[in-house]
Amino acid sequence: MKAVKMPTSDSYREFLIESLKDREHAAGFIEAILEEKEPEPELLRNALKKVVDARLRMDSLSQSAKQKWEKLDKMLSETGGSEIYTLVELLDALGFRLAVTLKEENNA
Repeated sequence: MKAVKMPTSDSYREFLIESLKDREHAAGFIEAILEEKEPEPELLRNALKKVVDARLRMDSLSQSAKQKWEKLDKMLSETGGSEIYTLVELLDALGFRLAVTLKEENNA
């Protein structure tokens, strides 16, 4: 029987970052995190960091986006994203859902 080598967490992280270079995949990844019924405090921050890392590797993150990420990262590290998840819960209670969609390519 052939031994199967399981990927290490570093190689999975690399795979994930590479896959998040695809804008549709990244949008779906963020949206799935926002839909978690029992979110972990660091989950949203971690997901956004991975998407930012993917954009940095592609050299496609504007200076403005970097500054906004730094500001949001600071807020998320302090609150765990509770405000965002409260908004998602309120929208759900009202019969709505928050969606992450793509902007037109030339505006990204």
